[in-house]
Amino acid sequence: MSDPLDTPSIISPETKSAALKSLKWLLGLGGALAIIVGALIFLWPTKSAVVITMIIAAYALVGGVFYLIIAFATKGLSTGARIGQALAGIIFIVAGIIAFMNPAESTVTFAFIVIIFIGVSWIFEGIAALTALDLAPSKGWAIFFAIVSILAGIAVLLSPLFAAAVLWMWLGISLFVIGIVQVVRAFTIDRD
Repeated sequence: MSDPLDTPSIISPETKSAALKSLKWLLGLGGALAIIVGALIFLWPTKSAVVITMIIAAYALVGGVFYLIIAFATKGLSTGARIGQALAGIIFIVAGIIAFMNPAESTVTFAFIVIIFIGVSWIFEGIAALTALDLAPSKGWAIFFAIVSILAGIAVLLSPLFAAAVLWMWLGISLFVIGIVQVVRAFTIDRD
């Protein structure tokens, strides 16, 4: 199979080389970052979860300020839209402040909310798969998926702390492995 960048086009060899070099750098840096984050999650799961929660809290504070700016500085916004933007801004700012005041408790609360969402989502996905059986090309696989999804959702809801720990560690391992693959890809991309 030919390389799409090798086909005659307006792309010069210099442009192709520069694009390939940029891609290698992006893959390498992204891979290195994934390896570092994955290792941090795996080696220090609690501390890394708190750091992620604090990053989200900082995002909430900044987002809240922007919502307030939009609410009060944007011309042509309806009263309802202004109220909605202002309320969103206040909620985001309050959530961010609370998270910074209680990092450990906020991390547990955030993890609990995410896990409950995942568990409920998996149950709904399973139910949706069962209700759409007549549209499935393979009913057996659809039923299998539905059963696994519903059971996984129930398991997550019955043991949210264990589920959070397992999924957090899975994320760390996944990031580490994906990072290694990206770094290897960065070094071998021009050999394809």
